[in-house]
Amino acid sequence: MRATIAVWCVCTAMLIGAPQATKDTKTTTPVLDYDVVKTYAHDPKAFTQGLIFRNGFLYESTGLKGQSSLRKVRLETGEVVDHRAVDKQYFAEGLTDWGGKLLQLTWETNIGFVYDLASFAPLSTFTYTGEGWGLTHDDAQLIMSDGTSALRFLDPNTQREIRRVTVKDDGKAIERLNELEFVKGEVFANVWLTDRIAIIAPSTGKVTAWLDLARLHAPLRQGDDVLNGIAYDAGGNRLFVTGKLWSRLYEIRVHR
Repeated sequence: MRATIAVWCVCTAMLIGAPQATKDTKTTTPVLDYDVVKTYAHDPKAFTQGLIFRNGFLYESTGLKGQSSLRKVRLETGEVVDHRAVDKQYFAEGLTDWGGKLLQLTWETNIGFVYDLASFAPLSTFTYTGEGWGLTHDDAQLIMSDGTSALRFLDPNTQREIRRVTVKDDGKAIERLNELEFVKGEVFANVWLTDRIAIIAPSTGKVTAWLDLARLHAPLRQGDDVLNGIAYDAGGNRLFVTGKLWSRLYEIRVHR
């Protein structure tokens, strides 16, 4: 979601943590350690709202009214190889793919856009109640966040809501769920205004683990340009993360 705009740089990636899970002082849920495997360039002007990896490229939805876009990005260089501007009245949000199409949410305008994945040609629109934040999918359904503690499950063809779950950790609802990614049967969710990713069992909404990535950029962080952007390469078993206006995208290996 929207945050104070501040541009900062990130120092050279370094190995972080050891391969054992630790306990957070505020919860009994484990906080997982991770390594930084590789660092890539990322457009520091991209207000990242949605991120996926498909067919060797990153696809990215960027926000802010008048600056929102849909992008195809070369992972190795950060080069934007295709770009479609979103009409200035919209604040673009979450992004996912389904059946050769891209689906993009908007923040407060209750409308989503469907594009052809290959050409970015607009195909149709869909509507929903409430705000649009994050979007991903499993094998059968779209999964959407709306800035609350809810995950909504949508029919991928009609975009109509099928069910929803409340995401909880130790019985406490976790609000401000933002960018989403489906990884090996679990939902990874950024929590807005934090550098934490909740790892969620989609059947129940239970947080099974946390990933705290504050150390990726803490030394040079300014303002509220927080972590927001998770992409998973299923074929290569690679996990990528970035943030709003970050100049770097990181491949990380999570220790489970």
